[in-house]
Amino acid sequence: MQISEEIKIKVSLNVAQAYQKATDRQKSSLSTLISIFLREDVNEEVDFLGKLMDEISDRAVARGLTPEILETILNEKAP
Repeated sequence: MQISEEIKIKVSLNVAQAYQKATDRQKSSLSTLISIFLREDVNEEVDFLGKLMDEISDRAVARGLTPEILETILNEKAP
């Protein structure tokens, strides 16, 4: 089992409120993303992933995806 340590980061009020409303699963996913992002041995992979995610985001926005539509999609329950 890996040892965990709590950290504090400053974020906007909107981000803080969204985090407080997030499910345990969402919070765990965010923790995992931060851990991956900050690991020194995967910085190149994270840089590539970040660029890829930016490209996907840009294409989605160009095709009409809005934050509201995305939220609706993410909140849909799987069958």
